[in-house]
Amino acid sequence: MPSIVPVILSGGSGTRLWPMSRPERPKQMLALTAEETMLQLTASRAAGEQFAAPIVVANARHTDMIEEQLAAIGAKPQALVLEPMGRNTAPAIALAALVAPQPDAPLLVMPSDHVIEDVAAFRAAIASALPMVEDGWLVTFGITPDAPETGYGYIKVGEEIAEGVHRVDRFVEKPPRAAAEAMLASGDHAWNGGIFLFRADAFLDALAQYEPKMLEAVRRSLAEGERAGTQVRPSARAFAEAPNESIDYAVMEKADRVAVVPVAMGWNDVGSWDALHAISAADEAGNAIRGEVIALDTTNCLARTDGVRIAMVGVQDLIVVASGNDILILPRGRSQDVKKLLEAMKD
Repeated sequence: MPSIVPVILSGGSGTRLWPMSRPERPKQMLALTAEETMLQLTASRAAGEQFAAPIVVANARHTDMIEEQLAAIGAKPQALVLEPMGRNTAPAIALAALVAPQPDAPLLVMPSDHVIEDVAAFRAAIASALPMVEDGWLVTFGITPDAPETGYGYIKVGEEIAEGVHRVDRFVEKPPRAAAEAMLASGDHAWNGGIFLFRADAFLDALAQYEPKMLEAVRRSLAEGERAGTQVRPSARAFAEAPNESIDYAVMEKADRVAVVPVAMGWNDVGSWDALHAISAADEAGNAIRGEVIALDTTNCLARTDGVRIAMVGVQDLIVVASGNDILILPRGRSQDVKKLLEAMKD
């Protein structure tokens, strides 16, 4: 079995972490949770003797930033596939599978902007999955849920088919609160974290079966595209014809040999400022502060700045983020509304 090829998906724009995360420098390029950026942390957790150099699928406008950040940690990609436009995860993963060094290479597909605090647990889950992957199964990692989250999809965990590996009973869309509470109570559901492990050829075979038009468009985009060193630039005309679909919808919900490895590994998709506050180190007053911030008589706030000084007195439960010429202020618990804010700003 060839070495595992990490496939890092870096196409997201991370709009919910505005104003620090912006289209020109999205959240995976930022050091939000540690000294390293989220992209660097993702590459680091899949480095070592069992892993090959990564394949990164990214927005073409971030080429230089990605190359610099990965070079800084010695994680030079074997291929940097530069999408001419975003077409969701299924076409992005198809690009990676088609440029993989061997057809039977196991691909470890990871979003570039998630936190995993327990890397040892993650690697143990990968080891559990590998024998099934060698046998042609498509494996997803199910995050052991600790709250009735309505912002995540869920996986119903079916019968155990190998140690630590279960058949996927079904995928569940983002649920309403009552359904999420019921799934949490039942103990047989996991969050769908969007991390996968499968052989390149197994994924491409499934795509040929369920989404032949997508596979054909992606193949053509590579054939008509350009390559220079490790950079791969698919043709925009052909890639635009690939249906805009997630891997879950295109393949995982339809294929029959789909397994899940449930794992508790300190996972967080850092999808909002509230989520970041929850996982950040805080002072004795509950404040998570980064940058030049003065906080007097202030409790349970997140304050971050990459430039101008923030001064806070006598406030509590606020999120205050300053970046460039923009300042965001909102009560804790409302950070999902950043999307609404950006829509209003567009208008």
